[in-house]
Amino acid sequence: MARKRNGFLDFALLGTPMANEILKNLPYLLFLGFLGTIYIANIHYAENTMREINVLKDDISDMRAQYMAAKAELMYNSKQSEVLERVSDIGLSDSGKIPKKILVKKKNY
Repeated sequence: MARKRNGFLDFALLGTPMANEILKNLPYLLFLGFLGTIYIANIHYAENTMREINVLKDDISDMRAQYMAAKAELMYNSKQSEVLERVSDIGLSDSGKIPKKILVKKKNY
């Protein structure tokens, strides 16, 4: 009694011309699979990078707002009227005199 082979075993035994063509093109198919894997990995990397960029942009805008608030507060607190108000508690006051300009003459050697 003869054994009946199924189609997969015939293909696996390399008895068909189609199997020979597939094996001949196997390096090309493996190369295409490798390129596809690299392409998918590159897309995932790019998406993760874009997410990180968006998070960093949000952080920058928050820090910029904090900087502007701190700068405005510093400008307000360094006004002469604010400084006088704060130092009046320790007994300092404005002299009311106009400051004099001191000139230093350079000597010619």
